[in-house]
Amino acid sequence: MELRDIEIFLTLAEELHFGRTAERLRVSPARITQAIKKQERQIGAPLFDRTSRTVRLTPLGRQLCDDLWPVYSGLQDGMRRAKLAAQGVTAVLRVGMIPLNAQDLRPYWDTFRTRHPQWKLQIQHAPYIDPFAGLRRGDLDILICWMPVEEPDLTVGPVLFADPRVVAVAADHELTRRTSVSLEMLADFQHSDGPRMGVPDYWADSFLPSHTSKGRPIERGPVASNSEEILALASAGELVNLFPAHMTRYWNRPDIAYLPVRDIDALPFALVWRTEAENERIRALAQVAADIGTLVV
Repeated sequence: MELRDIEIFLTLAEELHFGRTAERLRVSPARITQAIKKQERQIGAPLFDRTSRTVRLTPLGRQLCDDLWPVYSGLQDGMRRAKLAAQGVTAVLRVGMIPLNAQDLRPYWDTFRTRHPQWKLQIQHAPYIDPFAGLRRGDLDILICWMPVEEPDLTVGPVLFADPRVVAVAADHELTRRTSVSLEMLADFQHSDGPRMGVPDYWADSFLPSHTSKGRPIERGPVASNSEEILALASAGELVNLFPAHMTRYWNRPDIAYLPVRDIDALPFALVWRTEAENERIRALAQVAADIGTLVV
C-alpha cells in the first residue's frame, strides 16, 4: 500500500464521508473511491460498510486503522521535524479547533508567537465527532472545545471565550417573526441529533439540553455529522439547530436566519490536552491564555 493510499484510508476512517475526505486531501471523490477499492482488492475483504447515507468501518477496517495510525503518524512526525529543523524551528504546537472562529482568537496566537518565536504554532480544524481522538492519537497537542470535559486522561486549561447561543432556522421559518426565542419555544420543533454522534452524553447535553426548564422534551431528529448537513436540513425546514453565536459571522447564508436564544447560558470554550503528553509548549500556551484572560468574541 502506497503512502498516499494509506493517507486516504486513514482520512476516510476519520471523516467517514467520501466528499469531505476528498475536499480535505484536495483530490476528487473518484480518487478516494478508487484508492479504497484498490486496498480492498489487495486485502480481499471490505474495509468500509457503505450505504447511500452512511460510511462505517468494518471490524477489519478498524483493525487496519489501529495498526496503521502509529506507523503513519511516526512518518509524518519525522518529516515534520526535519522540515522544521531546516527552517530553524525547534518544535511545533498543534492546536485543534472545534469552533470556527480562529480569527477571533488572534490575541492568543499573536502573543504566543511573540513570546516563543522558536516554536511554530499550527492551527487546524477538529471534528466534533469523536472529538478527543486527535489528542489521544497524538495528532494534536491541544484541543479547543466546549465545556464541560470530564475525561480522566485529559486536563482542562483556561477558558478562552464564552459564546452566547443562537438558533439556526430557515429564512422563511415562523420563528423569524421574533427578534429572539426561548428554549421553551424551540421545544416545538425538531433538532439535529448531530452533537450526540461519537461524543459523551454529558457533552452533548451541555450543548443541547434534553428537556426545557419546564420539563418539556426537546425532540432530536435527523442525524447530521457536520455543520453543512445541519444547515442544509435547517434551510429545508426539517429542523432548527442551536449553535454558538460565532456561526453568525462565519456561516452567513441567505437561506438561514440566526436568532438569539435568551434563556440558555453562554457556551464556554477552553484549552484541553492529554495529561501524559503535557510539555513546555502546552504550558506556554496555557500561560498565555491565563495572562490574557477570557475574550469577548
